[in-house]
Amino acid sequence: MQFMEEMYAMSIGIHNGGVLLLIGIIVMNWVHLMRANDIRVYAKQMRIVMPVSSSLIFLILFTGMVMMAAKHLSFTLENIVMILFAVAMVVLEARRYGSLKHINLKAEKAFANYKTKTYRLFGAELAMNVVMSLWMWL
Repeated sequence: MQFMEEMYAMSIGIHNGGVLLLIGIIVMNWVHLMRANDIRVYAKQMRIVMPVSSSLIFLILFTGMVMMAAKHLSFTLENIVMILFAVAMVVLEARRYGSLKHINLKAEKAFANYKTKTYRLFGAELAMNVVMSLWMWL
């Protein structure tokens, strides 16, 4: 039984750290997008950064699954909302990556349109993470 408690405590620490790192990466990506001028350079840099944010999302999902398993799959309101937010985060990241991958580099305002759409996606991701974090930590 002590092993399960230690695993649960470790998962909470990793989970919380992963959420804080993800919030930091979202803010970093937002600032990076604001400073970007050339779509080609930005896209090349994002090919490096996007797997990091995706890995953090899946780290958070994995540690959440470990914690739920340690608590015998108790589906509380908080757990259900976290699962829904996690699915939404994966969808938002996939939409962001897809829109960058399929951007028309020759279109006149393609990068400006991408920026506008991506700011909304980052705002939604940041809001979800901050709201859930405040709910759990307060």
